Amino acid sequence: MKHTAIYPGSFDPLTNGHMDILERAAQMFEKIIVTVAVNNKKTAVFSGEERVELIRQAIQGKEWEHKIEIEQFTGLLINFAREKEVNVLLRGVRQISDFEYEFRMALTNRRLAPEIDTVFLMPDEQLTFISATIVKEVAAWGGDLSSFVPDHVAKALHEKFT
Repeated sequence: MKHTAIYPGSFDPLTNGHMDILERAAQMFEKIIVTVAVNNKKTAVFSGEERVELIRQAIQGKEWEHKIEIEQFTGLLINFAREKEVNVLLRGVRQISDFEYEFRMALTNRRLAPEIDTVFLMPDEQLTFISATIVKEVAAWGGDLSSFVPDHVAKALHEKFT
């Protein structure tokens, strides 16, 4: 499955930056498995099921929707990739601090699974400042989320924080 990639993340919440990376990746790969990482040690705003549904709604109607599968996973990402017989991981990097962390993760994954490579994609420069943490803070204060997340995600966030 050389033409398949895994795009992992917590997606709590899905942002316009995530969508930009997904759209770019859809131009590069025949299939992308979006994997929603469920980490019971972290407190998430949305459950794994809710995040899967928000992503599903966000890609609905996109010309590349047919290329996307969405799943949840727990555990080591390389084990999930091996199970799916995928040898490419996609990671978005917005700034140098992201790259440093992602670079360490890519090297760790390579040490554990030399057959799996990581491809880094950058979002549009207008989206590089967007992070899930910032989005959640804006949502908690009732701010306008329209430039940060898809409309249905903004609505879901406002429902969570009111």
